[in-house]
Amino acid sequence: MNKDILITGCSTGIGYETAHLLRLGGYRVFATARKPDDVERLKKEGFEAHILDLDRTDSITQALDWVLEQTNGKLYALFNNGAYGQPGAVEDLTRDVLRQQLETNLLGWHELTCKVLPIMRKQGYGRIIQNSSVLGLITLKYRGAYNCSKFALEGLTDTLRQELHGSNIFVSLVEPGPITSQFRVNAYNAFKKNIDTENSAHKEVYAAVNKRLSKQDVERGNDPFTLEPEAVVKRVIHALESKRPKERYYVTFPTYLFAYLRRFLSVRWLDRILRRISDDENK
Repeated sequence: MNKDILITGCSTGIGYETAHLLRLGGYRVFATARKPDDVERLKKEGFEAHILDLDRTDSITQALDWVLEQTNGKLYALFNNGAYGQPGAVEDLTRDVLRQQLETNLLGWHELTCKVLPIMRKQGYGRIIQNSSVLGLITLKYRGAYNCSKFALEGLTDTLRQELHGSNIFVSLVEPGPITSQFRVNAYNAFKKNIDTENSAHKEVYAAVNKRLSKQDVERGNDPFTLEPEAVVKRVIHALESKRPKERYYVTFPTYLFAYLRRFLSVRWLDRILRRISDDENK
């Protein structure tokens, strides 16, 4: 089997580190990013890189066509990773803001995956890895848009895995939890851009959020369980190389913990714990 892999969202964080470490491990990595400047930087670092904007069908098609030209029409693996988080109370999410979150975090991934599947079916093998989140397992207040996108991804991916049974195409979900990246920075920018804080019933909470998500806090992070992106890459490698890859790969302590708690606690008790976590964060 070839070792060609297409990765989305390679500008920073998990995608960037995965691209680097897989290339060192002998994979032929096709690194993609949304912004031209990031693509040029990746090329200077020696990557085969291309623009891929998950919000645009033409961009998805062009990027995949480019990859297939380089590989003679084959592709071993796809790592869907490019995403962002849109903070804000559910009642403050406009239809357009929620749609944008789903376009990037779910619908773009779905479209790319559906374009890749006929290639993998024809060659008789393949791996699809979806970078989900602990917030695809449990919910936290003021993260409704992101929760929504990841819960939907979990359901869609579980269904796809069942439908591909026996095809020699394996589908895995990675559940990172807190990882060092630019995710908080991007989330804070989306919050400032899209949420009307002054006219919200949650105005006081937003004032605390603004303080917590100040530039200094965003860059430093304040979660004691935050791991480096390499922790995610270890799971990606297992999903790529194991004869029987796992359906789900938990990464950080919070992901293991909440995967366990949601199995054994009532909804009421789990809600109490999750509300307490959100309230402590927003003080």
